Amino acid sequence: MTQFDERRLWIRLFLPFAAGYFLSYLYRTVNAVLGPVIGRELGLADTALGLLTSTYFLAFGAAQLPLGMLLDRFGPRRVEAGLLAIAAAGAAVFAMADGLGGLATGRALIGLGVSACLMASFKAFSQWFPPERQASLTGWVMASGGLGALAASKPLELALGFAGWREIVLALALLTLIVAAILWRSVPDKPGATVAGGFSEQLAGVRSIFASRHFWRYGPMGFWFTGGFMAVQGLWASRWMIELEAMSRADIAIRLTWISGAMLAGFLFMGFFATALVRRGIQLSQVYFGAMVLALAVFVIITLEPSWQGSLLWPVLGACFSLSNISYSLVAQAFPAQLSGRANTAYNLLVFAGAFGLQWGFGILVDALQAGGQSAGGAYRIAFASLAVGQALSLVWLLFSRRD
Repeated sequence: MTQFDERRLWIRLFLPFAAGYFLSYLYRTVNAVLGPVIGRELGLADTALGLLTSTYFLAFGAAQLPLGMLLDRFGPRRVEAGLLAIAAAGAAVFAMADGLGGLATGRALIGLGVSACLMASFKAFSQWFPPERQASLTGWVMASGGLGALAASKPLELALGFAGWREIVLALALLTLIVAAILWRSVPDKPGATVAGGFSEQLAGVRSIFASRHFWRYGPMGFWFTGGFMAVQGLWASRWMIELEAMSRADIAIRLTWISGAMLAGFLFMGFFATALVRRGIQLSQVYFGAMVLALAVFVIITLEPSWQGSLLWPVLGACFSLSNISYSLVAQAFPAQLSGRANTAYNLLVFAGAFGLQWGFGILVDALQAGGQSAGGAYRIAFASLAVGQALSLVWLLFSRRD
């Protein structure tokens, strides 16, 4: 492949998938800013907000196993373009809803619709680019997600000064349809890359992944670390800053912008340096483990001392989270290329099970503790401490499960 051909492939392949993942992450984190506004307008309690926001993760996670089989069978272009059309419909339902039921339905459709955005890009990269470039490509596409998280912070808060939340979500629906059309028309299909075989054969591949010791070594980390941070970032970080630090909406938006900027920096680090690190003999598993140890330490400090250097510690946590996505490459490298779609989606299932369960569980736990007489600040500290315990146990499992 000539340099011109590779550049042309980059434009036709990478940019549409990057746009899809930008939207996926924007939808994922948008309720950190819109949630309090919607809650006040419609009178929704913390439990309702937690359920509403986490229905995205529930639908997203439920789609992962069939998604892996679809990607391996039909290819990333067809699957992602079709699902993004569903996401656009979900955004329209969300924007026109007047109660929790309609909002949750729209949010679930959005989650289903963007469920392929990252996994489809992984599948496409595995088809078109050599293995040594996978980690860097992962970093680049996740950088587009970091831009989506950035857009869902201060820029979104500024947009609320010019338009209502319903108009903003309708604009997102239109943008999603445009990206779906570009994916359908622009992205090339790799000849001979799809996997033939019936449902039973596809399902046998899924079973082999879930029977793998290597897969379950990283599974709890995906649930507690990657899923846990998604749960916190998507809703409870802003609530924590209100209750524990008495921050204003404008100040919270600035803090969220710094977190998203740190995530973007982490993704760009992966994009620029991951391939070079591999070629120099530095194992990505070491980078991953070190980043997760740092993430746990920072999260514990935030929980114990909420007002101590929060403007520094929260962005550090965001940067560590961006490096947690190295685990996708670490999981997939143990399986053959024809199983790559199913391996990544199986791991993503655990990640989003954590995001859904922990995000909803936070709301239930906080409301229960307050009903029992605990202050709001104390309830949030207990919820955060519970997450830290789960993360510590999963880190211990990762360390000691190397032994046969």
